[in-house]
Amino acid sequence: MQTIRDLCDEYGALMILDEVQTGLGRTGRWFGYQHYEVTPDIITMAKALGGGTAIGAMMARPHIAASLVPGTHASTFGGNPLACAAGIAVIEAIEEEHLLENAKTMGDYARSRLEALKEKHPVIDHIRGKGLMIGIQLTAPGADIVNGCLEKGLRINCTQGNVLRFMPSMVVTTEEIDLAVAVLDEVLTQGEAQ
Repeated sequence: MQTIRDLCDEYGALMILDEVQTGLGRTGRWFGYQHYEVTPDIITMAKALGGGTAIGAMMARPHIAASLVPGTHASTFGGNPLACAAGIAVIEAIEEEHLLENAKTMGDYARSRLEALKEKHPVIDHIRGKGLMIGIQLTAPGADIVNGCLEKGLRINCTQGNVLRFMPSMVVTTEEIDLAVAVLDEVLTQGEAQ
């Protein structure tokens, strides 16, 4: 991240970060970039900001925002009263319900449980992530694992063919994580038996 910031500064380019999935607390901080010692020029947001209501938003450093006068840019889902009210409600809920802290605490808990699962199942290469945005790197394709989990009521997905994406809700509890890990354990055990 620092190298990207340095290159942007050196060449006069803007550092624009897409925080659509990493923003609004998912990683245990308001924005994913806050885990690194950099400040982007522009951040884009959506999805979590609306809490299910379609919204798009962008934040820019003051000297850049000054050039964004009416008519120079637009947003399909930005600015309408319903979406903005939803955005405010989401921000208030994150603060009032201490969801940043929960994302960090439950993320740490989930990773510890998944690390224990890694010791049991050699198909798990390593666990990575921040907060409740967790990747389970596999040594084999993960599609059958995803399908097995779905059959047992656990919704996860597979990216890049061999990375299970484990992204529980920001209000997840230890009991729910334990249940999810138990389902994953069962599916992995069944796969190894075949």
